Amino acid sequence: MKLLQPEIFARHASHLGEGPCWHARRQSLWWVDITGCRIMEAKISGGPLRELALPQMPGAIVVTRRGDFLAALREGFFHIDPDSGAIAPVASAPGHDAREFRFNDGKVDPKGRFWAGTLALDFRPQQSSLYRLDTAGAVTLVRRGVSISNGLAWTPDGRTLYYVDSPTRVVQRFDFDPVTGTVGEPQVAFALGAGEGFPDGCSMDAEGCLWLAHWGAAKLTRWDPRAGRCLLTVPLPVRNVTSCAFGGAKLDRLFITTAKDDENPAPEPEAGFVFCVDPGVTGLPVAEYQG
Repeated sequence: MKLLQPEIFARHASHLGEGPCWHARRQSLWWVDITGCRIMEAKISGGPLRELALPQMPGAIVVTRRGDFLAALREGFFHIDPDSGAIAPVASAPGHDAREFRFNDGKVDPKGRFWAGTLALDFRPQQSSLYRLDTAGAVTLVRRGVSISNGLAWTPDGRTLYYVDSPTRVVQRFDFDPVTGTVGEPQVAFALGAGEGFPDGCSMDAEGCLWLAHWGAAKLTRWDPRAGRCLLTVPLPVRNVTSCAFGGAKLDRLFITTAKDDENPAPEPEAGFVFCVDPGVTGLPVAEYQG
């Protein structure tokens, strides 16, 4: 199986680095440190890294058509000014109790709607949800009974959604209606073995293959999700690999976020860093929230 060797992109030790997001107009990568209540920006051309402190934990940020950010924070959906870090509320999610749950990973679908899911702060299973924020500001509960809502990715034709509920070790596939934003019944695309860690964040490339972060297994993989076949592996020097996103002027670089491992006594000096790799393929154009 082919191996790719990553390089360090940002030497910033996030405690729980997640949600990499490419901002084309700024030519920079953004990501979140969930438990650190911060978002970071690193220019592709180099220079000092920027940090913006937030008043609550961010699960995910996405670029909007105006060039600012929409974020799934602990309490709901907010706009964030990328220069000042100021936040403004957008919408709350039905049934979401921020005392017991927080938002986790999120992504924009091909028609500009923002999807984000939750997890219980005590990690109790099957109590969390997946939500969809439409462009008019309405929030819809899409799925119940989720344990740790994680990666989302749509195929190039926009008609299939891949979705990760991490503790299940399964990547699910849904038929997707891009006009209405509705999904069909879940199907198993592929599953990970016990020694492969837990599926976390993911990203789709222009060839319809899925790049998947493995929490607890020190690697990123590329899959043919239609065949359920692993095509290649990117080894990382950090156990907790959290997510990935394509970026760069040609969307030909793949950025990989990581997190510290509080349960691992072995030293990991690069835990929390952002890595990058030349994947040999390009990503899909970054979808922006259209609300």
